[in-house]
Amino acid sequence: MIFLSYWFVCFAAVFFPLYWLARDRRVRLALLLAACVVFHGHFAGPAGVIPIAVLAVVTYLIGLSRRGPLCVAGIVLSVAALLVYKYSGFIATELVGAASPEWGRHAKSFADAWLPAAPPLAISFFAFEFIHYLYDVRKGAAPLRNPAQFANFAIFWPSIVAGPVKRFEQFVPAAQDGAQNVSPTDVAYGAARVAAGFVKKAAADNLTAYVTFFDDRFGTLPLADRWCIFAAITFRILLDFSGYSDMAIGFARMTGIRLPENFNWPYLATSVTDFWRRWHISLSTWIRDYVYVPLGGGRRGLVRKAVNGLLAFAVVGLWHGAAWNFILWGLYHGLGLAVASNYRKTLGPVGHWIGWSLDRNAVVAWAITMAWVSAGWLLFFYPAPRAWEMLKMLFSFA
Repeated sequence: MIFLSYWFVCFAAVFFPLYWLARDRRVRLALLLAACVVFHGHFAGPAGVIPIAVLAVVTYLIGLSRRGPLCVAGIVLSVAALLVYKYSGFIATELVGAASPEWGRHAKSFADAWLPAAPPLAISFFAFEFIHYLYDVRKGAAPLRNPAQFANFAIFWPSIVAGPVKRFEQFVPAAQDGAQNVSPTDVAYGAARVAAGFVKKAAADNLTAYVTFFDDRFGTLPLADRWCIFAAITFRILLDFSGYSDMAIGFARMTGIRLPENFNWPYLATSVTDFWRRWHISLSTWIRDYVYVPLGGGRRGLVRKAVNGLLAFAVVGLWHGAAWNFILWGLYHGLGLAVASNYRKTLGPVGHWIGWSLDRNAVVAWAITMAWVSAGWLLFFYPAPRAWEMLKMLFSFA
């Protein structure tokens, strides 16, 4: 974990005192930019920095032009970079290989020969933020003319690792205000948030070790132990994801900069729709604004709305990893959202009665939501056949 490395501890011990001792806003922003460059350069390395630097420069220059066709070309370039660096192996093996095993082997060999073994650090976050930037500029937002402001937005070090996904219209004013007005309260709150994130991450790592230890013996365990492991799977991902977000938000707040919240007690949700308003909020709202709405959203009838939702959540799943189980997990939640959003309309009086009953019985609605979400985590972590077998074993005494 990057935030637990010795290098990072030394980095933070140097950066934060310098930042706090500097009183001039411009000096602080310059220190922040220098820290971002050092941080990204250290953890990404030359092979990771160069593609992101090229994408950033192209995105910045296209944004200055404000020309629609160029913005579209820049968006396509970011999507292409994401596909090449993160999904080329998956495409070669699972898509090209499915059509022609020989061509699949050739494509995989080509990718292995010309691409790094691992994608550039945080390529998904960079691609999403550059796409958002060009999309909003194309729609009329004013581009960032100061290259230092754009660079700070692009490689802001606290959010590189695991988000939240930033919007430049909110981030740049927040950075300007934070550098001007960082206070002891900001530092104290940020430090407490970082500490909470570390505690969550430590708990998640222990739950991961527990799950991994019994992973190959799941079917031989007593039923109660299977349910304990199932609960551990459910909570480890919440603690892991939200722990990273807490640390990112906390470190940013220690510079006076406020990042958007990413989790809002998602396991208290009383519907799948409510869950996605609370879970990985910056990602789900990004998908809504830059995938679901451009596809047509819910403006063209229930069938098109459901299809658009499934496509959007297939992207959500694929964003988490280049594997079929992630895509299926996304489609699973897309189906859940389609049902949760439309059953009142499609089922008529029966749907309204079900909705009225769930509204009056929040505990029942919460239990149904948690059952759906928790079962989905099996599909997130395991191939579909294995996830299905594990789910059946939760209800079998054999």
